[in-house]
Amino acid sequence: MSWEPAGSDPGSGVPEPVRVLVVDDQRLIRDGIASLLSVRPGIDIVGTAVDGRDAVAKTLELRPDVVLMDVRMPELDGVEAVAALRVRAPRCRVVMLTTFDDEEYVVQALRAGASGYLLKDLPADDLAHAVRLAHAGVTQLDSSVARRLTDSLTSSTASSASISSGPRPEVPLSPREIDILRLVAHGHTNREIAARLYLSEGTVKNHVSRILGRLALRDRTQAAVRARDLGLL
Repeated sequence: MSWEPAGSDPGSGVPEPVRVLVVDDQRLIRDGIASLLSVRPGIDIVGTAVDGRDAVAKTLELRPDVVLMDVRMPELDGVEAVAALRVRAPRCRVVMLTTFDDEEYVVQALRAGASGYLLKDLPADDLAHAVRLAHAGVTQLDSSVARRLTDSLTSSTASSASISSGPRPEVPLSPREIDILRLVAHGHTNREIAARLYLSEGTVKNHVSRILGRLALRDRTQAAVRARDLGLL
């Protein structure tokens, strides 16, 4: 059976409650969010999930309209889960709800198909309103997240302008991939890199694979040599 979100009852003309799945690896936070939203009008908590893999399975089973998804989780992190749901449940809206306002997370989540990025210090009434907006197709960013993105883009633009007239090495990697390449060159494992950069091991592994592919390298030893040759160490 194909996945379809809930809708309104065409006979009554009254919209059905927005069906919500709450995903977080910390039980206290997961249950707390679900409890706070369950008493808000127009919202029906259909279930909870403990990580990204569980979120994909529960979404296909419970057919929520909106998924509130944490970012950093074991097994499958939030960004990877969003990418999976975009393919398997494309009409479901996924809103990231996290404590991390790192612009890298924001960009990755939006590229993966997230319908918003909010922080967990949001008041319950505002979160309920955000759920309804997400269901209506409105993409939302927490105000502090939006400011960080704006500042980052402004800084990057100014930095690029200041060095555009001088020579620089051509490295076909993103800033995040360059950071990971440096750490690989210093001998750090994927787990150590994940802890330093607040990423999942799976995300780091994917980054390392892309780095090796883009630089036409066989292994981490060659990556360390290339990082040195590029002047990244």
